[in-house]
Amino acid sequence: MKKISLLLVLTLIASLLCAPCAMAEEVVNVYNWYDYMDERVFELFEQETGIVVKPSYFTTNEDMMVQVRINPGAYDVVFPSDYCVERMISENLLAEINFDNIPNLQYISSWMLNPDYDQENKYSVPFMWGTVGILYDSTRVTEEEASSWSVLWNEKYAKEIFMLASIRDTLGVALKYLGYSMNTRDPAQLKEATQLLIEQKPLVKAYQVDETKEKMVIGEGALAVVYSGDALYAMDLNENLAYSVPVEGSNVWIDPMVIPATAKNKENAEKFINFLCRPDIAQMNCEYIYYSSPNDGAIALMGEEYTENETINPPQDVIDRCEFFHDIPENYMTIYNALWSQVVNAK
Repeated sequence: MKKISLLLVLTLIASLLCAPCAMAEEVVNVYNWYDYMDERVFELFEQETGIVVKPSYFTTNEDMMVQVRINPGAYDVVFPSDYCVERMISENLLAEINFDNIPNLQYISSWMLNPDYDQENKYSVPFMWGTVGILYDSTRVTEEEASSWSVLWNEKYAKEIFMLASIRDTLGVALKYLGYSMNTRDPAQLKEATQLLIEQKPLVKAYQVDETKEKMVIGEGALAVVYSGDALYAMDLNENLAYSVPVEGSNVWIDPMVIPATAKNKENAEKFINFLCRPDIAQMNCEYIYYSSPNDGAIALMGEEYTENETINPPQDVIDRCEFFHDIPENYMTIYNALWSQVVNAK
């Protein structure tokens, strides 16, 4: 009898030890930009589904791509920029999404479906979108000045200009200012844009990303190249700040949600993506991070406060003068890195 009792005790202990293991399987590993989602969404998702969200974060697309390549199975949902989706598809890094599990796709604006970077719409669902432009202190910089990229080369604002620490974005600004496409592969045009950035460097206070909006709020700069969501955030905290998408044109971008081919929890990933596409959840995220929502249902919930704000809801003529980034082939990426190094190392 003692032996049987001991066996029962051991069995109970084993079952109790295994119970947490079984629960731990119900997770979704999310790899996202810093501060790019209302974390209350994680709690709501867990309450409704029992699936625990385990977030981790990146600061650049390039860092994200490296981690997805070298850590197979580590991530279930990733938030790359549009041109990176194109690269990830070509490298077979993404799983096809089972859209039977994404009924809330019905709320995504039709113009964002079947995009150039995912033409058959097999691998991605839009999460947020926006533009790149100039955030400026309207007490020091005029609206007319800020309507052109040329203001970033105005010596009057020396050491009061923040630029993006991003190869594509910053080189893209110079290319558009020169009248070229942000996607040019012409070596002469790329070299000309690089030289323009080298000439500008003595005027630049810093090359950065996330810190810029806070520094503009407290008046540490007169001008900054920023993403539209960061501009709106800063404008809400400082009424003197304004935003412009220059007349020469700029970048319009989409950050989609994708599932790595090596994801261990694909169905949970699809449940999470579907949850993020629900209008009330999409509204929460839009109001938290200030970027443009691709979700028609969320836009309806936000009403005029959203539709009348041209920073977050730019008019068609602004969108028409912008372009999406396309993927850079590996041989050109070497060229881009070399050109960027010239800018970074310039005195």
